[in-house]
Order: sequence, then C-alpha cells, then structure tokens
Amino acid sequence: MLAMPAAAYAQSTTGSTTTAAAAADEDAAIVVTGSLIRNPNLVSAAPVIVTTAETIQLRASNVAEEVLRDIPGVVPSIGSAVNNGNGGASYVDLRGIGSIRNIVLLDGNRIAPSGLAGRVDLNNIPLALVERVDSLTGAAVTTYGADAISGVVNFVTKQDFSGIDLQLGTSLTEQGDGQTVRADLTIGGNFDGGRGNAVLSVGYQKADPVYQGAREFSANNVDSFTGAAGGSGTAIPSRFTGVRPIDATTGLPSTNPAVANGNLQLDPTTGTARALFAPFNFNPANIFQTPFERFNMYAQAKYDVSDHLEVYARGLFSKNTVNTVIAASGVFGSPVTINLNNPYLPAGLRNQFCAANVGSTTAYQARFTPAQCAAAATATGPTDPNYRTVETALARRTTELGPRISEYTTTIFDYRAGVRGAITDSIDYDLSGGYGESENRQALQGYVLTSKARNTLLANNTTNCISSDPGCVPVNWFGPAGSISPAQAAYLTAESSTVIKTSLAQARALISGDIGIALPSATDAIGFAIGGEYRKYTASQRADSLAKTPGELGGAGGAAPDINGGYDVKEVYGELIAPLVQDKPFFENLTLEAGARYSDYKVDAPGNPSYDTFTWKAGGTWEMVQGFKVRGNYSRAVRAPNIGELFTPVTTGLTNLSVDPCAGANPVTNTALRTVCLAQGAPATSIGGIQQPTAGQANLTTGGNLNLQPETANTWTVGAVFQPSFAPGLAITADYYNITVKDAVSSPLPGDIVAACFGAPPYTSPNANSAACQAIGRNPASGGLDGDPSTTRGLFAVQSNLGRIQTDGLDVTAFYSRDIGFAKLGLTGNFNYTFSSTFNADVTSPTGFARECVGYYSVNCSFTGSIQPKWQSSLRTTLGFNTFDVSLLWRHIDKVQQEPLDAVEQDPLFGSFGRIPSYNYFDLTGRFTIVENIALILTVTNLGDKKPPLVGSSAGSTSFNSGNTYPSTYDALGRRYAAQINVRF
Repeated sequence: MLAMPAAAYAQSTTGSTTTAAAAADEDAAIVVTGSLIRNPNLVSAAPVIVTTAETIQLRASNVAEEVLRDIPGVVPSIGSAVNNGNGGASYVDLRGIGSIRNIVLLDGNRIAPSGLAGRVDLNNIPLALVERVDSLTGAAVTTYGADAISGVVNFVTKQDFSGIDLQLGTSLTEQGDGQTVRADLTIGGNFDGGRGNAVLSVGYQKADPVYQGAREFSANNVDSFTGAAGGSGTAIPSRFTGVRPIDATTGLPSTNPAVANGNLQLDPTTGTARALFAPFNFNPANIFQTPFERFNMYAQAKYDVSDHLEVYARGLFSKNTVNTVIAASGVFGSPVTINLNNPYLPAGLRNQFCAANVGSTTAYQARFTPAQCAAAATATGPTDPNYRTVETALARRTTELGPRISEYTTTIFDYRAGVRGAITDSIDYDLSGGYGESENRQALQGYVLTSKARNTLLANNTTNCISSDPGCVPVNWFGPAGSISPAQAAYLTAESSTVIKTSLAQARALISGDIGIALPSATDAIGFAIGGEYRKYTASQRADSLAKTPGELGGAGGAAPDINGGYDVKEVYGELIAPLVQDKPFFENLTLEAGARYSDYKVDAPGNPSYDTFTWKAGGTWEMVQGFKVRGNYSRAVRAPNIGELFTPVTTGLTNLSVDPCAGANPVTNTALRTVCLAQGAPATSIGGIQQPTAGQANLTTGGNLNLQPETANTWTVGAVFQPSFAPGLAITADYYNITVKDAVSSPLPGDIVAACFGAPPYTSPNANSAACQAIGRNPASGGLDGDPSTTRGLFAVQSNLGRIQTDGLDVTAFYSRDIGFAKLGLTGNFNYTFSSTFNADVTSPTGFARECVGYYSVNCSFTGSIQPKWQSSLRTTLGFNTFDVSLLWRHIDKVQQEPLDAVEQDPLFGSFGRIPSYNYFDLTGRFTIVENIALILTVTNLGDKKPPLVGSSAGSTSFNSGNTYPSTYDALGRRYAAQINVRF
C-alpha cells in the first residue's frame, strides 16, 4: 500500500506540506530550519512551511522555481515563464519584497550565487536528491545571516541514502509543444560496517520552447489601454523623425509653419513618409516557456572516524543553458545621417527631408531649397559641391536577420567539507568550509550593429559605401519587409558575449547543544548555539566591445559595462532556547527563544567602505494545553547592499512606461508642459509629434552607489497551532507576519519619476527648473523618452537608501488524515491573505508616497515580481488505496485589478483589461504501484484547460506581462500531461 499522510504533524509522503514541528517530532535528529539547536522537543517560534519530495514529484517540475511558485505567499520571480528579462537564472521572492531579500540554502548552508545581485540560481538545485524544502518567514537573521529579511528557503537533501533511485519523466502540452524530459539516477550506500555513507546523483533535464504565436490568445499583440492591435513602433517600413508631412491638397511636403516636423513612417507605395504607424507584432517570436537544458551532479559522503569525530563533504556541479528568444532586432530610434544621393532613397522622402522646417513656429524655412535638393540627388559623392546629407532618427525592424537569441550558459561548482562530533554527551561541534564559483556566459546573436547600420546609409551606389569599412554593403532601409538582402543582413550583425563570474568562500564554526541544566519549573535543559562565520564574495562582469558600447546592439536594452567588486563579512552569533515552564497546569510548555548576530562588512573599493551591523531575535511558544499553543517572534534584520548595487556604473537601459506627458498634442497648447519638454532636450520641431515610448519601453539611466548603507528591517510573527484531541489527524496553524524595511536600497519607479516632474494629468504646472524635471533627458532627434542610449538618458534613477517597504499578511495551514474504510483520506491546505504590500521610493520627497500593490497590477507594481493577489490558496486532497492513490490539487488566485494610481494616469482607462477575475486551477495525479519497486505517476496539470486572463501587453513590466497576459502567475501553456517512472531498489 502506498504511504499516505500520517497523523497531524507527521511528515506526509504523498505531497503534503506541514510545519517545522512535524519534522522535529518525526525525527529528533533533524535540525529544524530556523534554529541551530538540536532538540527533539523543539517547536520553532517562527512558522516553517515544509514541501516534501513527493510534492515535487506530483508537480512534475524540472526546476525548483516552479515548485516554489505554487506556495501561497510566494510571488513569482524570474523563472521559466519569463522570456524578455530572463538572464538565464531563476529566483524565489518570499512575500513579494524582492528576491534579493531572502536566502536560499542547501542543507542549511549557503552556496555560490549567480549574478551581481548575490542570488542563488534555483536552476542549479538537485531536485532528485531533495527530501524536503523548508520555507521560513522572519526570525532567520541570527541563524543564517543578517540579510534574511523576508526569510530563507532551505533545500534539505536525503541523508544516509542507500540503494538505487531512477526517475524518468516527460511532459507535453495538449497542443503538442513544450515537451520536457527528466532523467535522474541516484546511487548510495553504507560502507565499513555502517560507519560511512556515500551518495552520487546525476541528472539531465530539458524543456522545449512554447511560442506565443502558437496560442490564439497571444498570437497578436494587444494594446492594454485601447484594446486595438498593439506592438512596437519600431516596425516595417522604416520610421523617420524630422520629416514634414505631406499636404493633402498639394501632395507635397507641408509648408505650414504650424505643422511640426513629424515622426513618420515610410509608405513604400508612394515613397513618402506618412502617419501610418502600423505597429510591429512582436508576440509570435516571443516564448512562454524558455528552452532549458541542464546536466547536474551532486555527491556527498560522511565517515565516522571515531565516536567523537565525523568527517563529511559534499560537492555540486551543474551546467545549464537557458535560451531567450525575442522578436527581430533593428535600429531603434538611433540618430543616423543619410546622403540625399543614396541610391535607395525614394524621391518623395528626399523632398520631405529637404523641406524639413528649421525655423520657428511663426516662420517657415526649408532645410534645402528645391534646387539644392534636386542637385543633391544627382551628386557623385562627398567631394561634389552639391553633396548634401540630412540627420534623422531611424526606427526599422530587421526581420531579415531572424529573431534575437540570447543563450545563457551557467556553470557552477560548489563544495563543502567539514568535521563534526560530540564534545560531551550534550554538546556538539561543527567546523566546515566551502568554496564555489558560478559563471554565466551570455551569447547574443541576431542583433543589428548600429554603427554598421549608420555606415550602410551613406552610399553613392548599391555596391559601395562611403564608409571606410571595406566590408560595408549599402542597405535598402526604405523598402518593405524582405528588402534587406542576405548579403546586407550578414554585414549588419555579429555575435556578442558577456560573462558574469561570481564566487563565495566561506568558513563556519559552531558549538551547540544544551548546558545540562534545566530551570526548576521545567524538565528540559536550556539549549544554546554559538558560532562564527566568514564569507568572501566576489563578482565581475566582462563584455566584448559590442556589448559594452551604448546603443551598438540594436534592441539589447543598454550597454553591459565592465564591473568588478567584492566584499567580505565576519560574523559572530549566538542563540538560546530556554524551557521556562513545562508539565504544569495551563503550561504544558512555555519556551523562550533568543538570538543575536554581529556582522562586520568590508567592501573592496577605494577607501574600503565598511559598516557594522547588529541583528537579534526574540520569540517563544506557549502550549497552554496539549494540542493548543501560541507562538511569536520579533527580529531586527539588516541587508547589506550587494555587489551590483554597489559597483554597477551608471548606464542607460530600459524600463516600462506607457504614457509620456510630452507625447501627442498636449505640449502644443500647454505652455508649461511645452517648456519642460524643450528643457529636457526635445527639439522644437518635435512638439506635437512626440510618440509614446515604443512597445511601452522607455530609457532609464541608473547605476550603483558605493555610498549605500545597509537597510534595516523589523519583522514579527504571531500565531497559533491547534491539534485537537477530539479530532485525531487534524492540525491547523495560523500565523500573522509583518515586515517593515527602512532605508531600503532602491530606486524610484517609472511612475514616481514622471509624477515628481509633471504631476498628475493634465500636467498644467510642471516646473522646468525643478531637479526632478532636469534629471530627465529626451531623444535629441525625436523628443521621446526612448531611442539610442548613447544620446537619450531617458528617466534617471540611481540607487539610494531612501526607500521604505512594508508588507503584512496571514498564513493558514490545515492538515487532516483519516482512514475512511475503503481508502485513506489526506487533506493538506495552505492559505495566504496579504493585507498590504507598499513601497515608497523616497520617504524624504514631498511627492513620495507608499504605493499599494497587493491585488493590483501595473508597470509600477512589478518592481519586485509578478502579481501579488490578496488571497491565494492550495488544497490537495488524496485518496490512498492498496496499490494506487489519486490526488487532486486545487489552486486559487484571488481577483486583481489595475492599480488605481495607474488608472488615473491613463486616459482612457482600459476597460475590460482593467481587472482579472479570480482563477481556479485543478491538477490531477494518479500514482500506481506496477511492481514492488516500480511506480508510475501520471499528472494532468490545468485539468480544465483554463485560458489565462487577457490584459494586453502594456499593463505591466515586460518581464511579467507578456503575450497579453501574466504567464508567471497564470497558466499560459494550457492543459499539460506528464508521466514519470520511479524505480527504487
């Protein structure tokens, strides 16, 4: 008979989750996440949610991020459903306050991070050997480090494994795509009469892409605010700035002084630029499931040298490759120079360039006279006195080059070794050290090189460029799709690469146990732990000349500057757990917990910036009567700025912004608004013709700050555990949590930056002389906030300690198991209600405010992750029979709506796209015992094939709002079938 959930607080083997108490009660040898003290009677004052290995099997997932994403209270972070914005790694975001504010552990120890932010890549976790996953909120700062503000996620591997475990699995969507394959082999055994144990696990995992074009709801991009066809203004045919529109009466470029130079799209049929603006549909080339391939190895061993000395070691190696695929590259509003005798330049567009107004709004003056323009058209070259050029900004997709592909290959090794044993019968020691390195190599292909595009626009004929580059081939930028030949496309592109390396060296010493003395009112001895720790972090980023040159890679989102940084930290810490009263009326068990940690940080930078921090926690549990207890804890936490926040140079990249106050006709009649737009660098001829940021993406200039200080946080939880004797098999826990982060290392959100300068619509009183307005820099050619990062600063937001983050909520878990005669029934429920989650980017600013994002979505509510609903729950119901069991998982996501502040900024409100109803998903799993050692698991995910909600592709950040929906929160793949075979000996 297959194992079923045992009585309450026993660890389930059918995929349930339970509390830390269950782990402690089941096996006294387990060190519960959240404490360093071994105590068989320990019940942590901080709640811990435990996800078992069976849950992972029933989920049929390849990577840990997908498993954690289903836990209520965890906000989806970068993972397999993120395409544009995925750097080849997956992370977890506890409580929605940022993936940088939690710690990911393997068997209670840190492993080498991936990337400049110091986060652990979940793609490298060896799922096949994981026994359980502990998720702890709060009170972890003294145990695992001062930076565990929102908590820790601890992957606990199987210990003393003996035998052979082979797991083979595959899955496929109902539409026949997105196949995943998984094969893991684990071999372990005891040796030397049981004094030693060794285990080796090797694995291979692979996932195929799912393209947005393969789903009806995402095949065509939809604008979130109009409901019309959306997409990017960088399209085909090309778009040009500084062009006079065609007069409808004369058919010639307008000479009306009131008509501004436009940002117009070429009509290949007439050869003139008009206000066509057919958006480019970039959806079909984007993907909902990133292609993924991983090879991994994990080994661990231990050996009892004597009764008081055990040596142990473990090693991890993983190589994983993640591909992101996005729509074709191009030239994205970059300034270019075109000679008027260019062989591909249409006569009508040439005349528009010549007629461009260079005078004021009350006088008209063409750039060139008709005679000069005609002579320039037949000029023989730069030495010809009639030779003329014009400057414009070019926007054109190069679909002829294919999609932009970024291949991220991450290689990590991490090893740890140590000795541990007993000092006395009740006191143990543990000395260990470790070292790990991670390398993330990004290879880019399919990107247009802007410098080469500029070369190709200066040509006297179709064979030779005016450029000194001998390989230059003139390119027809003025034709329809397909007008760029293979030879021209080959010249325009080249592969580029960026490499990020990180390392972590660490050493740790710990003494723990009990002092052998109990208080007179208690029976158990007072437990303690004291220790010291040293960690050294380094990180670097190195890019080739193409990647580090601003604007060179068309559509790459900004330059990748060289970065080199590091810091080390020395820490001492201690914990105490003291049973105060036990086995007394109304005091079955009253226990106090306390801990403190002192940290000394040194930054590898000029002047050696340093800071000391002190963190502490206090908590306790009170079991009034058997089966009912209350618990609570309070902790002071800190987080030191990471290497990326400290050392990244100021660079220009991309952010999300749908509405630019200077776009459209408003600045023509609004004098104050016009003044600000001009002061920010918009040319006078662009007023009235400035376009909204293409594809909802504006430039953002930001960077690190060596003057940053650690952020501080107060976290506390209070809750109760109910295990009634009158209902055997039932256990219920309820815990309230509250986290407040002060001096948060952060930068303003796009909406904050715009509002600080322009205020609220209709933008009648912006001040061009204000610091907020002067910090914004516009495209000198188009006047917009997007374009070549070498010339367009866009919004400006450097890191500071001016932020404040607050969140609070309620976690409820319920467990029930019972023999109902014909089967064994198991129920496991996890529920989260988030009351609030606010972020204030600048508490010192008079315009600063705490932006509420629970239950809302918008560009500004994606500052840490995807959607965070108020209410989330998961309920698994399992029936166990003699040779099989069947399990149904119900996942509920509460309704959400457009952020009210964002709605105020939009005109009009985007109607039906402004809210998402509550969603319910059902997953069905059957597990069958074929023979004694072989089991078959069949899973159907999204049993009802429920389609995701449609909100368009400009309602939120590009990373999480893609394909007209939020694919990290809602299932964009549809019904999926999975099959697994487990062979165990």
